[in-house]
Parts: sequence; structure tokens; C-alpha cells
Amino acid sequence: MNNQNTLHEAIEIAKQLAAQFAKTAAERDRQGGNPKHERDLIRQSGLLSLSIPQEFGGQGADWATIFSTIQIIARADSSLAHVYGFHHLLIATVQLFAQKSQYAPWFEQTAQQQWFWGNTLNPLDRRVTAQKISEKEYIFHGDKSFCSGSIDSDLLLCSGHTADGQLLIGVIPTQREGVSFLGDWNNMGQRQTDSGTSHFEQVNIHEDELLLEPGPLSTPYASLRPLIAQLIFVHMFLGVAEGAFELAKDAVQSQKAWSKSLAEQAVDDPYIQRHFADFYVQLQSVRLLAAQAVAHLQQAWDVGSTLTAEQRGEVAIAIATAKIASTNTSLAITQNIFQVMGARATTAQLNLDRFWRNVRTQTLHDPVDYKYQEIGEWVLNERLPQPSFYS
Repeated sequence: MNNQNTLHEAIEIAKQLAAQFAKTAAERDRQGGNPKHERDLIRQSGLLSLSIPQEFGGQGADWATIFSTIQIIARADSSLAHVYGFHHLLIATVQLFAQKSQYAPWFEQTAQQQWFWGNTLNPLDRRVTAQKISEKEYIFHGDKSFCSGSIDSDLLLCSGHTADGQLLIGVIPTQREGVSFLGDWNNMGQRQTDSGTSHFEQVNIHEDELLLEPGPLSTPYASLRPLIAQLIFVHMFLGVAEGAFELAKDAVQSQKAWSKSLAEQAVDDPYIQRHFADFYVQLQSVRLLAAQAVAHLQQAWDVGSTLTAEQRGEVAIAIATAKIASTNTSLAITQNIFQVMGARATTAQLNLDRFWRNVRTQTLHDPVDYKYQEIGEWVLNERLPQPSFYS
């Protein structure tokens, strides 16, 4: 499929999904829980094969296309954008950590059956132990937190630590005996991401399901994984901010100006105009920084296994810059839309605080202060960021 056609078709499909999701987003946010119907709509859309290479039956889209679809869905529903974005992150993770001969069957079946990948990786949570019980078999046992998209998934990316501290990452069917989900995600934002606890009760993991070659963070190329995750967040935050901006812009079209204003309509009030100008400038800044970061990532992705540590570090700086801007902009716009919409916008029926709650929750995934530190150290000492699972 031609990349330009892939981009156009994927964008249109994402817009159609977003329009459907927007109709129920406020009510579903109140309910929380698993958005089974909406996840099935994503399955039926064909977008789950977007990042799978064409040789395995996927669409082989570039990163600009993938991130654009995440951003569009986030305008309507950041929970669904989150689990959808992580699906593509997990597919990228397998390509970075394993060899083609290993992941080919997973990708082929994902493309054919539109399988949804779920996350039970979270290497900072070391409660899942990995015990070798035979030459080619391990047992995973324990609990894992922050498992976004795990419920209603078809495949799981999972991890456990051996007694000597080695991190093992595997891919297994979600229905594998011994895997269960506590359904305990009840946070103030991202309420339909199913980011709660997964439990592994003596789960058998075969050696050919473990991602051992080259494995996690083993090379500069393999360590692109956390940068892709960061760029997913950038586009989620940008999408949420755009959704809040458009909603506020539509709302003020029919509003009267404040009684002290010299204007009759809100759209003619100079203070409201100033707020919207500020929103616009912030959004444009993030869009440009995000596009620059995507270009850096795509170039590094295309270089492949010969990527150098310096090249990887340059990508990290571009993404950290966009991450800071998207964090600050999304928090500011989702808070300040009420300044232009007025007291009526605070009614519980509209549930407009969900935009702020969602980005406030997700921006805490990793402290933005450390992105400032990375850039500051690079500016002052010319030291590029060192790879970790979160940067």
C-alpha cells in the first residue's frame, strides 16, 4: 500500500472513530471500567494492523501516520487513544527486542485477526518473579501494576525478574492459564484504560515466547522503545488539548459576552479573543515540536540496528522538548477553557473536567522535571540522555 494512501485512509478512519467515541465519552468517563464496545470498533476499523510491516500482512505505515491516528482519537477520548497507542508501542517493542523469525507469526495473526495487544510489562514493578523450571520453560508468578489495555486484549507483553535480577520479557496469549485481572483501576483520570493490576498465578512461559535477542535496552536501536512511548504521550496530550480547544471554541459561538464587556457576543470580547490566541499559539508550538520529534524518530527507526548512541540521544532531546511543551500546554488549556466558557461549563452533565483529569493523570506517568533536567544537562554540558525504560 502506498504510504500516502495509508496516511489518508488511516486519518479518515481515525476521524470516524473519534466522532463515534465523542458521543459517549462523557458518560463512559463517569462509568469507568472496560470500553469493550469501543475497543471492538477499533478492531473492526483495521487500524490495529497499521504499524505491522506489509510483509506480515499489515499496512506498514510510517510513524507520522501512526501518531496522527493516536492524536485524533485523543481529541475525543484519551483513554481509548492510550490503549490504542500502547498497542502500537508493544508491536514496536517486539521488533526492537526480538528477531523477525520470532515475531513473524504474532504479527501475521494480529494482522489477520485484528488482535489487540495489552501491556503487563512495567519493569519498575518487580513483584512478578521468573523461575526457570526446565531447559526451555519458566514460571511467572506475582502481581503487576499499571497494566494499561490488559483487559480485553488478545496478546500480552509481560515481564518478570529472575532471582539474580535479570529482566525477562515475553509475549503470551491473554487467555493463558493463570493470568487474571483484578479490575482495580479507579483513578481520577484515564478511567477506561484498565490500568490496574494483573495477576500471574504460576503462568508457564516458553523460552520461544521470551524476547531475548537482542533483548531490552541492549543497543541504541533497541533503546528507542521508551522514546516511542514518550512520543505517544506527546500526541495524546496534544490531542486532548485540541479536543478541549475545539469544544470551547464551539461553545462560545453562541454565548453572550460578560455584562461589563463592550461587546455583545463572546466571540467579540477582546479578553476571550486573547485567551483563544494564547491557546492557538501554544497548540501550534506543540504541533511543530511534535512533527520535528516524529521526523527524528522516523530517521532513527529507518537506520535500524546500526543506530549510534549519539543519534539515539539526539532523538531523545527532540522528544523531551516536545514532551515538556505538550505537558504544559495540555494542562494549561484543559484548565483554562473554563475561563472562556464561564460557570455553565462546570455542570456535571457536561463532565468537561475530564479533559484536565485525563492529562493530569497521564502527565504523572513520569515526572516532567526529569525532562527539563535532561535538556538542561545537554544545553549546559553537551551530555545526551542515557537510555532507561522511561526515557
